[in-house]
Amino acid sequence: MHDLPPRFNADIIRNCRKTEDHWADMCRFLRNDGLGRPLADRIDGVIKSEAGWYDTHQFALDAIFHNRMKQYECLTTDSAEASAVFVPFYAGFDFVRYHWGYDNATRDAASVDLTEWLMARPEWRRMGGRDHFLVAGRTGWDFRRSNNVDPDWGNDLLVMPAGRNMSVLVLESAMLHGSDYPVPYPTYFHPRSDADVLRWQDRVRAQRRTWLMAFVGAPRPDVPINIRVRDHVIAQCKATGACTMLGCARATGSTQCHTPGNIMRLFQKTVFCLQPPGDTCTRRSAFDSMVAGCIPVFFHTGSAYKQYRWHLPGDHHKYSVYIPDADVRQRNVSIEAVLRAIPPATVERMREEVIRLIPRVLYADPRSRLETLKDAVDIAVEGILHTVARIREGEYVDSGGPVTEDPPNLFSSTESRFRPKQSVQAAEINSSVVGVPRKTSAE
Repeated sequence: MHDLPPRFNADIIRNCRKTEDHWADMCRFLRNDGLGRPLADRIDGVIKSEAGWYDTHQFALDAIFHNRMKQYECLTTDSAEASAVFVPFYAGFDFVRYHWGYDNATRDAASVDLTEWLMARPEWRRMGGRDHFLVAGRTGWDFRRSNNVDPDWGNDLLVMPAGRNMSVLVLESAMLHGSDYPVPYPTYFHPRSDADVLRWQDRVRAQRRTWLMAFVGAPRPDVPINIRVRDHVIAQCKATGACTMLGCARATGSTQCHTPGNIMRLFQKTVFCLQPPGDTCTRRSAFDSMVAGCIPVFFHTGSAYKQYRWHLPGDHHKYSVYIPDADVRQRNVSIEAVLRAIPPATVERMREEVIRLIPRVLYADPRSRLETLKDAVDIAVEGILHTVARIREGEYVDSGGPVTEDPPNLFSSTESRFRPKQSVQAAEINSSVVGVPRKTSAE
């Protein structure tokens, strides 16, 4: 791990109370090695810091990952022995401090400075930086201004020659056959030991789930109408008594959807959690819901399937449901009907797979170490080491672009995949197959 000058990390977050422009007070989210404020939920006494729960910001990964790497068991001080070199540059925090109200030269300044510093090092010259990696805890689009429709959005870290040589871990890949590899968003759960994880898995496995489906989020009226699926998902949720919502106002100061206890309790009571795209294809909510043992329902292949290939199974039906957004926008499909058509045994298998994946999608407390379980950092570092090894062998490697075929459409394959054909009357009798009774609006 490079020992960078503090201007590339510590100095960037030193002014965390900066309130002008759009950077709100981030200081409380940087406490506890980036985990944020300890939680002390008074309702059920489970979601508390003693059990590994913190009020973690979705864009705090730069600090969390850096502090985890300080404890990495295979870290060496001899660069000649290193299989890869970690660069602890706080790219995500650098993005936000100069994004609004500054020119592009200012936005790019720290990235240019970093690449000049790195290229002067002997470690860089060994492979031209292709064995280097860093974390940029935002979406890949935030670091590809030259590729964006908006010429004033973000910086050009991933477009600079040195940036293209390094592997960069982001929360969402731009999927342009580049060097940005997606990793899960931080959740609120940061266990200190295997026992913390196993206790939580047992808890969510035993939960009584009274809701068929749930949605947590706000409308996105600024998204173009031709791709705006979230409004239709919200409308379908409101139209049935089988769906619950935690509506989120986008107004400044709104806390309803930023109260971890409320979010996690709702997800624990729900069988399927709806995850339509928002500002971008991916959502932190997908990982919060999986930690709660709730099966995610995706409407766009860029929300998970084309993204988190290191952390999630290639067989998407194992842990999730896919309903194409076009079917929802064109009102060709009932989300509730699709979910009710999945047999109870299949639902149980899917939920068990989600619970099995929990360690892989969370970030353990940087101040401790899981004994045998691998968390999102372990999986990501393994992915980087494998990537660098392939590059050393002369192979061309990139993060992977859009696939030629989308995954199977659950809606169209429901009859053939999950149940034999039956009469309409029989279908009506079995309409509650997932074990969640229908509710009327009065209920």
